[in-house]
Amino acid sequence: MADDNPSTTATATATAASNPPPETRRWADISDEDDADAKAELKTDSPVDVNLNSLCIGDSKPSSTLSDPDDSRIEAVTSGDTPYTSAKRFEDLNLSAELLKGLYIEMKFEKPSKIQAISLPMILTPPHKNLIAQAHNGSGKTTCFVLGMLSRVDPTLKAPQALCICPTRELAIQNLEVLLKMGKFTGITSELGIPADSSSYIPVNKMPPITAQVIIGTPGTLKKWMTAKKLRLNQMKILVFDEADHMLGQSGFRDDSVAIMRNIKDANYNCQVLLFSATFDDSVKQFVSRIVEDIFVRDYNQMFVKKEELSLESVKQYKVHCPDELSKIQVIKDRILELGEKVGQTIIFVKSRENSTMLHQSLVSLGYEVTTIQGALKQEDRDKIIKEFKEGLTQVLIATDLLSRGFDQKQVNLVVNFDLPVKHDRPSQPDCDVYLHRVGRAGRFGRKGAVFNLLCTSRDDSIMGKIEDYFNTKIAEVSPWNSEAAFEVALKDAGLL
Repeated sequence: MADDNPSTTATATATAASNPPPETRRWADISDEDDADAKAELKTDSPVDVNLNSLCIGDSKPSSTLSDPDDSRIEAVTSGDTPYTSAKRFEDLNLSAELLKGLYIEMKFEKPSKIQAISLPMILTPPHKNLIAQAHNGSGKTTCFVLGMLSRVDPTLKAPQALCICPTRELAIQNLEVLLKMGKFTGITSELGIPADSSSYIPVNKMPPITAQVIIGTPGTLKKWMTAKKLRLNQMKILVFDEADHMLGQSGFRDDSVAIMRNIKDANYNCQVLLFSATFDDSVKQFVSRIVEDIFVRDYNQMFVKKEELSLESVKQYKVHCPDELSKIQVIKDRILELGEKVGQTIIFVKSRENSTMLHQSLVSLGYEVTTIQGALKQEDRDKIIKEFKEGLTQVLIATDLLSRGFDQKQVNLVVNFDLPVKHDRPSQPDCDVYLHRVGRAGRFGRKGAVFNLLCTSRDDSIMGKIEDYFNTKIAEVSPWNSEAAFEVALKDAGLL
């Protein structure tokens, strides 16, 4: 349980990426909740001990618009007559002394970010309207909803009052780490709801009822707890969907997410719903606005960033034309990793488990220490690899899109797209949302960063061109592909050398 002393997860080797099962066609490499191998191994879901030390949306017409005068790209569309004032200081939000202490001492914040200054008044001001929010990667979204949850909890009421649902265990663990840090002085209890590893599961029917006040987890586990009547909903005050576009997208966890919404609405109609993501495509926008209106039958607020402004300005993006696949490995070895050792950690994104294994074995055979994460790994192995990377014990992480969303590691300054992200059902079309999320792994909270896109076919060129068109930007080329001087110039232009 998150509010007890966490136990150490089982150890794993970095080479656990070998011998993967067949490729699936789901976002994030594979769904935590739906993997058949995991179901066979993990017979149930139970509270998990994890080592934590380590838009303009909808058809409704707005009645008023709130804009941050320091950043006109961010717009908040509010409904009804509730007045909202942008928060210049955390003290403007009527937070408890314990929460302010957590923000200043533990989180080391000085003042709200632009996103926080606009969204937090809408989250915290009665009558606590629902919010659909789209904002930059690394802009402080996590703080917004974690602070919202902690602010709504009554520490004297020993019952679940806040629920955050995430698409992956890594994101759930990371969000809980933020909550434990921010809420350190509040006495608020919390619990992690993710698939248990094989060494620590308890059958769901033998679990005690959940009494923690804040629960953060993945949808399948949380739905099982609700079905088994282990998670009470009648005191639930706030429901958060992190990466909401995927949680409510057709290729994501739509059915479970909608079912959870309906269960909570039936138990407590006044529960506030917060939907946060860096991206919302048009079809998800329409569905999200409709489902919020249909289930909760009340108006809601919105915050969004214009599509052309979503790409992070602090991250320089480059494309590299390589003669063939082998040359892509050579570029990573001789140019990016050699220079990258001077500037921080690196994440290399690949399209499949097979490619992650191939690249891992290639770099290890060349003498590089790298770790790899993808959905075929056991839960405890994934936790171990992430912990080592977050603690700086490893510098290079190869990943499928399991880590493209929400993963926050401030020391990551380089991202490499070994494979460009494409739509699973239309491989000639780029997945621009995933591209944006990948870019967002570098340059967190305005820090400098660089992204290198490795291209070697005419299809790669076509996909890269469509990404440039979508974001209305021109991505600079590093040429020639094997020039050390050209890569040094690129990293200097990115502010990293």
